[in-house]
Amino acid sequence: MKSVPKLIRRFVGILLLSSVLLITLNAALLVFIFSGYRANGSPWKTAEETATALQAAEDGYVLSETAGVQLRSQGAWAILIDNDTLKVVWHSDNLPDVVPMEYTVSDIADFTRGYISGYPTFPAGTDNGLVVVGYPQESFWKHMWPSWDYGLIAHAPRIMLWVAAVNLAVIFAIYVTVNTKVWKSVRPITNGIQALSTGDAVHVKEKGLLSEVAFHINRTSAVLQYQNNQLRKKETARANWIAGVSHDIRTPLSMVMGYADQLQRSEHLTEDDCKKAAVIVKQSERMRNLINDLNLASKLEYNMQPISVKQENTVAIVRQVAVDFINTDIDGKYPIEWLTGETLSVCMVSADRDLLKRAVSNLIQNCINHNENGCTIYVSVAAEKKECVIRVEDNGIGASDEQIDKLNTAPHYMVCDTNTTEQRHGLGLLIVKQIAAAHNGRTVIEHSRFGGFAVEIVLPFE
Repeated sequence: MKSVPKLIRRFVGILLLSSVLLITLNAALLVFIFSGYRANGSPWKTAEETATALQAAEDGYVLSETAGVQLRSQGAWAILIDNDTLKVVWHSDNLPDVVPMEYTVSDIADFTRGYISGYPTFPAGTDNGLVVVGYPQESFWKHMWPSWDYGLIAHAPRIMLWVAAVNLAVIFAIYVTVNTKVWKSVRPITNGIQALSTGDAVHVKEKGLLSEVAFHINRTSAVLQYQNNQLRKKETARANWIAGVSHDIRTPLSMVMGYADQLQRSEHLTEDDCKKAAVIVKQSERMRNLINDLNLASKLEYNMQPISVKQENTVAIVRQVAVDFINTDIDGKYPIEWLTGETLSVCMVSADRDLLKRAVSNLIQNCINHNENGCTIYVSVAAEKKECVIRVEDNGIGASDEQIDKLNTAPHYMVCDTNTTEQRHGLGLLIVKQIAAAHNGRTVIEHSRFGGFAVEIVLPFE
């Protein structure tokens, strides 16, 4: 099935898009989370601002009110270590008791990169000494020991892109691997479902992720095969029954027709009895034709009628059928007009000559049967694009729109097991449709241009 690879490609596209969106969302989320922990900027900047705001006075050092408010808002404290004595010569009011008041050079080196008694500290130099700002414990985490290669920092963006690309490649490889296994399980299932539509017997190996689906496909195939076998038996039985009945009726019907013909010609019967015998002969001939039609329709329906196809000139065939009917119309009640264009003398199609003659004969006879008071029959052949159109119509009583719609759409009782009581039209049109279908053509039933009934047989040139 072409839709399955398309579905997999769609899943891959969704995976890649989801991965990009997920990485972008995670980056935005991290920025949002980390920005919320310290909205006031860098503590190093705060230390520099405190050092600038600390001014010498006559009785010591004074911190500006603004800097003091900033320190208190952050819970921070500050001290000033003298350059010469290395002692604390000033501190803020909230200085913790554990903070030493005297330092060595080694102590200064330690808290510059680390902590004082667990408090993260950030120094800033002044002319009079070193200002140290301390923050509450566990408010900042300081890197005390690591140092990074400059190349690593300089190429960090490129490295991050490579890492993201490798991650995407790994995710894609995992996805493809998993879907390959799923595809191996899905492919037999899709092939099995596709084969079900053709009526072939299907057996899918019942293993893997979709073993339960495979089991039901096999079961469905078995049911369909059983139903098809039963249907073929039913169709064969129906065809055999029709053929058998047709054969069995012919012999007694021939005897009835023979004796009725003798009685019709007998000089010992009254004129009234001879007319009755003539009716018997006529109706017997009608029964024989119906039996022949029934047998032919059955053979065409079940593909039992041998078709000998070769290139035939439809103009010549249809003209010959029309001439035969003209010769039998002694009373002149059913004149036939030939409407084929004078320039069209040849219209070749691949057809069975006898079946095509039978179809045209049925159409002309249909016009006669449904117009007891007589009518004019119009016959024509036309070449339209890549099709040959044989048209038979009349100016008789015609048919209603509803009747024409049923003739075009409703199945005949010969080929349908339901609603047979509503399908009372005869076998003539059914045989015409079957012959057209056997030649890869079609039949169109409509109103006549002359006010009656019209039927077209459309046959392809190739």
